[in-house]
Amino acid sequence: MERLRFAPSPTGHLHIGGLRTALYNYLYAKKNNGAFILRIEDTDLERSEQIYTESILEALLWCGLKWDEIYYQSQRTYIYQAYIDNMLKNGTAYKCYCTKERLDELKRDQIKKGENPHYDGFCKNIKENLDKPYVVRINLPQKDVSFNDSVHGELKFSSKEFDDFILQRSDGSFMYNFTNVVDDIEMNITHVIRGDDHITNTAKQLYIYSVLNAKAPQFAHIPMILGPDKKRLSKRHGAQSVIEYKQIGFLPASLLNYLARLGWSHGDEEIFTMDKLLEYFDLEGLNKSPAVFDHKKLLWLNGYFIRNTQTKDLYGLSFEFLSQNCKNQDKEYVEKAIEVMKPRVETLVDLAQSIEFFCSRPEIYDEKGTRKYTNQNTKAILVASIDKIKKVEFTHDNFQMLVNDLATEFGEKVVNVAQGIRIALSGKSAGPGLSEMIEILGISESIDRIKLFIEQLD
Repeated sequence: MERLRFAPSPTGHLHIGGLRTALYNYLYAKKNNGAFILRIEDTDLERSEQIYTESILEALLWCGLKWDEIYYQSQRTYIYQAYIDNMLKNGTAYKCYCTKERLDELKRDQIKKGENPHYDGFCKNIKENLDKPYVVRINLPQKDVSFNDSVHGELKFSSKEFDDFILQRSDGSFMYNFTNVVDDIEMNITHVIRGDDHITNTAKQLYIYSVLNAKAPQFAHIPMILGPDKKRLSKRHGAQSVIEYKQIGFLPASLLNYLARLGWSHGDEEIFTMDKLLEYFDLEGLNKSPAVFDHKKLLWLNGYFIRNTQTKDLYGLSFEFLSQNCKNQDKEYVEKAIEVMKPRVETLVDLAQSIEFFCSRPEIYDEKGTRKYTNQNTKAILVASIDKIKKVEFTHDNFQMLVNDLATEFGEKVVNVAQGIRIALSGKSAGPGLSEMIEILGISESIDRIKLFIEQLD
C-alpha cells in the first residue's frame, strides 16, 4: 500500500509552495488507493505555535486535502529516544563531549589549511560515560550513497562530503534528519515527494537508513517555485499564505489546478478538476526545471473556475464576502445577480462587490462617467424613459429599441442615452446589459432609481 506524507513545521502559515507539495503527495496516494499522512513536525518548541498548526489544518481542509492519519512529533519523543539508546548500544552512534570552544578552534584550523570544516571524530572512541554535556552523533559509514530520484534520476554522494553529523542535541532535542527518518520508518512511508532543497538532507537520511538497516522510500524532489525575478518565491514577491488566498476570494479548485501545473504536466492540458488530477497525476510528469509563479495567470484561472461554477454554489462560496445588504436579500434574487455578474469577475471579492448595486441603491454616482455621458438632454430623456419602461413588453430587443427611440426623439447619441440610464440604475458607467439589470431590479425599483438620479442632476 502506497503511504505518503506531508510534514509541515508549524512555525508559520502554510504557503503555496507547501500546498503544492501536499497536493502532489495527496494525489499520488489517492490515485494509488493509498494513505495520505499529515505529520506536524513541531519539535522546535521555541518557534512552533498552535495558531500555525490550526492555520495549516484549516488551509488543507479548505482545499479538500483531507488526511487519513495525523501525527505530532512533539508526542513521539519517546520513540526517537528509544532509537537513540539502541544506536548508542550497537555503536552506530556515539556521544560527543566536545565543547563549543574546541569545535570553533577545530573549524578555524581546518579553514586555515584550506579544508572544508568538519567534525574530526575526536570522541568516537570514548567508551566510558563522562559526567558532562554531550550531543549524539552518527557513526558515519565510510561508503558512498546513491538513490534513483523520480525527477532527477540517479544521484550519488561521497561519504567525504559529510562528517559524523548530530542526531540529538545536548538539550535532549532531536535533529530534523533523524526524526524524519524514524517517522518515515515507523509510519511505513513508501514515497516522499518534497522540494529539491532537501536533496542534501536526503543523502544524510540515507546514511541513517543504512545504519538502521531500514529500506528508504522512493524519493521525488521537485524544483522550487520562483518569483518573476527567477529567485525563490518569497514574501518579497508578495507571496501569500494559503489562508490569505482564501481571504481575498480565490477558489480552492483554481489554486490547486494552478499549483498542480506549476511543476507537473499532462500533455498540453491546462484545466483540471480534482477528478482529472487524480486520474492523470504521475511522477513521470514532474518537471526538472523550476516554474515561475504568474499571479495574472492564477487570476485568469480563478475567473475561469468562477464562470464555470454553478451559481447556487457561488452563492455559498461568496456569502462571507457579501455586504449585509446582500445577505438580507432573498437568496434567489442574489443568485440572479451573481449569474449575470460572474462572467465579469476574477475573485469572489470582486463578485461580492460587483453585485452590491443590486442590493442597495447607489449613494454615489460615477463622477467621470456622469460628466462624460450626461448633458442638457439627460433629464428629459430620463423622464421620458420612465413612461416608456412602464409600457414596454420586457425583452432585450424591445429595450434596445426603446433606447434607440429615445436617442432619435431627442437627437442624442445612443451611448449617452444608454449610459445615462445605466448610471441612474447602478451608479456606475460599466456593468451588465441594461435589460439584464432592469430584469433583476424589477420595473418599480428601476423607475425609483431613475427618479433619484434625476434629483441628483437637479
